Amino acid sequence: MKKILLTSAGFENKVIENKFMELVGKDAKDIKVLFITTAAVEPDAIMVLPKCLEDLLNCKIPMENITVYDMHKLIGISKYDAIYVCGGSTAYLVDRIDEIGFKKVVDEYILNGGIYIGVSAGSVATCGKYKNSLNFIDNIINVHCDTGTKCGKITTDDNIYLTNNQAILITDDGASIIE
Repeated sequence: MKKILLTSAGFENKVIENKFMELVGKDAKDIKVLFITTAAVEPDAIMVLPKCLEDLLNCKIPMENITVYDMHKLIGISKYDAIYVCGGSTAYLVDRIDEIGFKKVVDEYILNGGIYIGVSAGSVATCGKYKNSLNFIDNIINVHCDTGTKCGKITTDDNIYLTNNQAILITDDGASIIE
């Protein structure tokens, strides 16, 4: 089953955090997460990384169960319950995904039940906006918006506007906005 959660700002909304925990379906102490910091190449994005890590720690996931990964070489990801892709430069992130062949690995990971969590650039890198994106969704995703797209099912023609309290949930049943 596909389990993809795309956000502007991570787990700022408790509903999004709870949805993540529901998707994992394990005790927090047993959850293993690959924490991808690749997009954080500018100082403002680097400064947000501790907040992103805090999302996972607030879920009570032990620090020793979180592996930081920067995509400088391809690694196996099947041992992780979730991959959490932080924000920053979407263009840089998409270039790294393409350069190391990460899309194929992530596609297989998701087909085998792995969870993808995108934050800001980590979400935008999954949409049809960039040529070499992960292409989980055809829609163009806009993040950190003052006014978001109405909650509910998404059609393929919609441009999506996410506030910091919204997320796109993609499962085998389709895509919808939650908040």
